Amino acid sequence: MLAASFLKSSNFNLTETMIAIGFSLIASVAVYIIYNLFYGSRNIGAGVDRSFIIAGPAITALFLGIQSSIPLSLGLLGALSFVRFRTPVKDPAEIGYLLLLIAMSIGAATSTYLITIVLFIVVFLTLSIQWLISNRFSFRIRTSLMISVDKKVFPEIESKLAEFLGSRLSNLTLRTMSVMDDRVSIHYQHQIMSPSEKVEFVSELNKLAEPGKIDFFAG
Repeated sequence: MLAASFLKSSNFNLTETMIAIGFSLIASVAVYIIYNLFYGSRNIGAGVDRSFIIAGPAITALFLGIQSSIPLSLGLLGALSFVRFRTPVKDPAEIGYLLLLIAMSIGAATSTYLITIVLFIVVFLTLSIQWLISNRFSFRIRTSLMISVDKKVFPEIESKLAEFLGSRLSNLTLRTMSVMDDRVSIHYQHQIMSPSEKVEFVSELNKLAEPGKIDFFAG
């Protein structure tokens, strides 16, 4: 009796709720796939995609719970203020995928499925065109280079490092730069090198910072 009264007063519909959360789960998997297809396999991010499959249905459930209550919606702002990323989102592209996930989750909660599907198709087509332009029209496939330098040493070698990378790497693009724990981390993308070129490049890069040290990861 109490449960029936609660369901009636809250306008709860089990079928619609299951459809919304199920659609949100499918949408989350779709966002996870395009993240790894267009971004994750060639970039070094914060790994936010690991939360997609859980976060999508959770966001949908939150909006289903608060859409009929203004006090609950205001309280949600305070509740979400406790959420923090332990690993900073370093690349703006990852924020775009998070916004896509949130938009599709809200679309599922508000039953605007057609808008959500159109949004996904537009994003997918746009990312596909971007991938074709950046990779298919290059002579070589692009890869990533992550360089980490001590913050105190970086001002001394910054100009030499930029000159060296510009002369040795083709189609070099600076993606992100961040400072954390007294280390300067720089993310570049460039056209992939041959194995022989990579060996010589690594040797010269290590000599560049002597007597200091440069930590790097080459994709």
